[in-house]
Amino acid sequence: MHKHPADPPHHNEPAPQNALHQPSVREIFLGFLGLGFTSFGGALPLARRAIVEQRRWLSGAEFTDLLGLCQFLPGGNVINLSVAIGMRFHGWRGALAGLLGLIAGPSIVVVGLGVLYERTQNDPHVRHLFVGLAAAAAGLLVSMALKIVLPLRHDKSAAVVALLGFVAIAALRVPLLPTMLVLTPLGVALAARAARREGGAR
Repeated sequence: MHKHPADPPHHNEPAPQNALHQPSVREIFLGFLGLGFTSFGGALPLARRAIVEQRRWLSGAEFTDLLGLCQFLPGGNVINLSVAIGMRFHGWRGALAGLLGLIAGPSIVVVGLGVLYERTQNDPHVRHLFVGLAAAAAGLLVSMALKIVLPLRHDKSAAVVALLGFVAIAALRVPLLPTMLVLTPLGVALAARAARREGGAR
């Protein structure tokens, strides 16, 4: 009886489309350099799109968790994020590459625009330009907030913590630090409780 040879293993099968990519030090520097150059009105609104959707360095959940940590730490959120992502993949070299990439482009642009603005600040056209930039930046910030909040609708405990944070800061005008000091332990406790429930169900 003739036997057909077994099919050879497919070593060149394409990776799944949702697979994450581990960046090199050079990719981290260039990625944050591009983010700094293109993120008018602040890098945070475009950070999630660049890191999660375009470059796929982190999943959406990982980005949200890391952003929450960076929000709690002192300093700018995006600066903390560049250091945290670089440190995650390549230690201090990655952290330095992310930080330098993020601040290099904007520093050059700000110095140049500062000199230009000093000479044209009384021009009404320049004032209208800044009003338009502020409105666009606000729209980008709202868009990013919605992308982060929507997945929380499947996690009731996380949604409750997020709602409490919004009410405390936006409505009651409670400072950020006391709010985070209260809500962070609460969020950790709720997450640990949910993890125990899932473990018990299995």
